[in-house]
Amino acid sequence: MNTLSYKGYIGSVNFSEQDNVFFGKLEGVNALVNFEGESVSELTKAFHEAVDDYLEYCKEEGVEPHKSYSGELSIRISPEVHCRIAAMAKKAGMSINAFIRTAVEKQMAAMM
Repeated sequence: MNTLSYKGYIGSVNFSEQDNVFFGKLEGVNALVNFEGESVSELTKAFHEAVDDYLEYCKEEGVEPHKSYSGELSIRISPEVHCRIAAMAKKAGMSINAFIRTAVEKQMAAMM
């Protein structure tokens, strides 16, 4: 999926060939916030306006705006892999959470 980011928020990006328009929605918030544009620059501008409008709405209503992602992630893995991770984490003197976080951060750094 293609995305845009602004002020810590993520917006999905899609294209409707039938309507000849780019469109998306603000992801990870407890609200339906859509945006669209006929070009990439129009879409980007509409996304920024949608985020700003969402933040203004939250301020006016006294609602705490939600960031797109909390930093908590739940994954499903096989029991065998879970066991191997636990053993490797123990050997490294780390918690399973710290071991996985470190592995993901290293993988992300390698991909950049």
